[in-house]
Formats: sequence, C-alpha cells, structure tokens
Amino acid sequence: MKKLEEVLEDWEAVIGLEIHAELTTLETKMFCGCKLEFGAPPNTHTCPVCLGLPGALPVPNKAAIESIVLAGLATNCDIEKHSMFYRKNYMYPDMAKNFQTTQGPIAFCMRGHLDLDVDGAAAKERYRLDDLAVGETEDNITRTEDGYVAHVGITRIHMEEDAGKMVHVGGGEGRIAGATHSMVDYNRAGTPLIELVTEPDLRTPEEARLFMQKLRQIYLAIGISDCSMEEGSLRCDGNVSLRKRGAKGLGTKTELKNMNSFKNLHDGLTYEICRQAEVLEEGGIIYQETRHWDPSVKRTIVMRVKETADDYRLFPEPDLAPYDLSDAFIEGVRAKLPELPDQKAKRFAADFGLSAYDARHLVENLDVAAFFEEAMAAAGADALTLAKPIANLMINDVSAYLNAHVDESLGNLALTPARAVELTKLTAADAISSKQAKEVFAAVLEEDKDPGVIVDERGMKQVSDTGAIEAVVDQVIAANPDEVARYKEGNEKLIGFFVGQCMKQMRGQGNPKVINQLLAEKLSQA
Repeated sequence: MKKLEEVLEDWEAVIGLEIHAELTTLETKMFCGCKLEFGAPPNTHTCPVCLGLPGALPVPNKAAIESIVLAGLATNCDIEKHSMFYRKNYMYPDMAKNFQTTQGPIAFCMRGHLDLDVDGAAAKERYRLDDLAVGETEDNITRTEDGYVAHVGITRIHMEEDAGKMVHVGGGEGRIAGATHSMVDYNRAGTPLIELVTEPDLRTPEEARLFMQKLRQIYLAIGISDCSMEEGSLRCDGNVSLRKRGAKGLGTKTELKNMNSFKNLHDGLTYEICRQAEVLEEGGIIYQETRHWDPSVKRTIVMRVKETADDYRLFPEPDLAPYDLSDAFIEGVRAKLPELPDQKAKRFAADFGLSAYDARHLVENLDVAAFFEEAMAAAGADALTLAKPIANLMINDVSAYLNAHVDESLGNLALTPARAVELTKLTAADAISSKQAKEVFAAVLEEDKDPGVIVDERGMKQVSDTGAIEAVVDQVIAANPDEVARYKEGNEKLIGFFVGQCMKQMRGQGNPKVINQLLAEKLSQA
C-alpha cells in the first residue's frame, strides 16, 4: 500500500466530519427528568419517557436548546427560528423505543464555518502548498508564511438524543463479532446530543484533526460539554472519498467509526485514503459502507452497508410541537457567549506582542490560557518583556510535564503564576542560565518552593561580573595553546571547548553569554 504523500500526488481526498457532543454540563436528559451521570450503575437513570413506554410523553429541555444555540453562535452559524423534531426509526436494542428523536432537514443551527490555521508539519500534507505565494488563495485555503488558513463550512448542528450503551461479552475487544451475549445500559439513552456536520471541505487527515481539536476548544470555552473522548462525550465519524486530481465530481464515500482520539482520527483517515487508492488503482469498486477503525491492527474493517435516509423512515415527531425561537431568546443566548479561543488568541497577540503561533497554542487549553493571564497580571510593568518567555514556559515545559503526568492538572502543580514570573525574571536577568532554569522548574514542582529560594539553596546564581570571568578566560586560553592555534587556523567549533573549560572552572555558574563574548574577543587577539 502506498504512503499518504504518494497517494495525494494523484488523488484528492474529500473529507467531511460528523462530530457528536453530549451536553454533559446539563443536569437532566433531553426529554425527561432523568439525571445525567457518567459511570452510574447500569439502568439506574431511566424512566417511562426515555424507555419509550406506552403513554409517556416527552418534554423538551430548554437548557439543552440554549446550549445548541450557543454552539451555533460560536461557530458562525445562522440560527433557524423555525424547526422541528423527527423520529428516526431503526431496529437496534440501544434505544428501547426503537426510534431516535432527532431534528430533520432544518436544524437549530445552519450554514456556519470555522477557519483553521494549519502550519508546521501539519501543512505538509496539503498538495503542492509551496506553489502558492503568501496571501494567494486557491479553493478554500489562503497561503500564510508558516502554512495556510483553511475555510471549512459547517452544514448544520442539530439536536438529537443519544442512544444507550451496548456491552458485548465474549467477543474480541468488546465488539459484537464473536460475542456470546450482549447487555444494554439505558442510562445514556436520551442524553442531549448535538451533532455538527461539516461540508466536504477537508482535504487532509491533519485538517480533520485540527478541526476537531478546534471545535473541542470552543465547546469547552462555552461550557456545554466536558468533551471527554475517553468517556465518549465527544465522538467523531469521518466520511471520505477519493477523486482524481482535477476532477470535480465526488467519489463513493465510506464512513469511519470508532475514532475516539485525535490520533485515531488522523490515522484512520490516512489508512482509508490509502486503501481506497489501492482499490481504485487495481480496478476495484469502492462501496458505500460503514467501516470500523481498529487501532490495534491499524486498519479499517467493514461493519455494515451504509444506511440511507429512506431506511430510517423519518417523519415528524407527533408528540413534540414545532419550535419557534424568538429574537429575544436568541439574543439572550448570544449575551452568554464568552471570549472564544480565536478572540483570546488575537488579544494575547495584540496586548502582549506574542506571535500568532504562540498565542494560538496558549489558548488550546482553558487552564493554560487562564494561568498565562494571571502571570501577566502578576508581572505588572514587566508583562511585555516577560510575555514571550512565560509563553515558552507554558507551551514547552509545562505542557511536556502535563503530557508525561496525565493524572495531574495545572491547578494542582506547585508552579503558580507568581512563581512562573519569578523564574522567567531570574533567567531574563541572567541570574541563571536557560539550562539552569529547567532545573529550577523541575525543583519547584518537586519541592514546592519559590524559584529564588531554590537558586540560593543550590548556589546556582550565575556569575556575570566581567572582571571575574575575564580572569578565568585568560587562564583557559593560556592553558590550551594547541587548541588556540587550531582555532585561529579556522576550526571555530573549538569555541565550545573553551566555553566548557571556563564553565568547568566556574562550577557551572559563569554567564555563558559573557564567556562567549570574551572568548571571541580574546581568541581573535591571541
């Protein structure tokens, strides 16, 4: 099978996403008063309504409708004032009533979009990006200095209720194939669920991954879901087809399930693109089907032939009246919109002189963004000077630590905004080197002490006194005449040797900047 970059030379991938998010910050289900609680004992949060018992009538959750309108406003959607619910019929035991209540052709949120900043390694998947000049636009992308911006349309965000959870026993890896029996937990049935459907505007697995990451940031910022992919409150299905480069028609698409992490989303789409290319190049046919991504063997497996809208026999829900959202209701929800990640990133760049890259990465995590703002407040008049080093500390050191210690959170770390400011001030003042700063950072987390205390206790403060350093430099040069001769003959890499000897004599406390400067001057005169 060819690699992705080889496939994309001849084929264009057309990708659309369907992203489901449970509204986990609500108290009750969509159409009944049952409690929402992840991990509760099976079938303890059910009632006649969510079990579909005869005579039970649904009552819509107003807070859930506010949440979906909030999601629509945050993703640049038009809010439809008039919409209604339908019954989506299917015979599967995860819904006791044998149908799912969902919205029809007109959803609460229609015709939105998000713009993706794609740069670095992520931009390399885009076909012939380097052919575009900075500022030039082609299709839905605009070239930037570091990559490109992709404009991705959102077809709709509609409201529906989630299904129950099936547990298959005796089969391989919890799947129904080979299972001896299956159990169902209806606690999740009826949970408010919003589904965002993109336009087929994505062209690479990286764009798909970045879109889902950005949507997760938005949903967390507006507080409608915990967006836990591990617990299933944020899930993604990917639709992908191929067409020859330059063709305008769409190929037959397959739908990928079980992409419950950003990595699985990227890897699943990559495999499916390569698989489809191999089938087509061998003269085969792509069938419209639903496929399961199996990360253990890194391939997709056929689950079932894809259903069509006709198979679901959609018809208006007779127990729920159509909706008429007032202007006052929509504007009331709009007033609850917080500062969104893109807005915060632009403010960070404007107020603190950060690059767009740094600002964007700071706002990827709500806690990191809040920490940075507190640090800027603590820095006071030095905020502009310290913004870049504190951003680097958060993006590099803090993020790396949290990634390596997934059971810890930023709020529980011994590093406080005030300590981050103190640490960066010590480095900026050349009191410690950048290498020593990493040691102090680790010590702060381990010992729960202020950076200045750690520096004093360990005797780490750098010597920046020019006279003291000059004496050491003179000694090192005098003690190594052969190396001096080789340096003057053109072997300038030996400067590292001399710096090392000086640092050794000063027990690591010499200021490397001053040492380098004095060595360069004196070696040129030797």
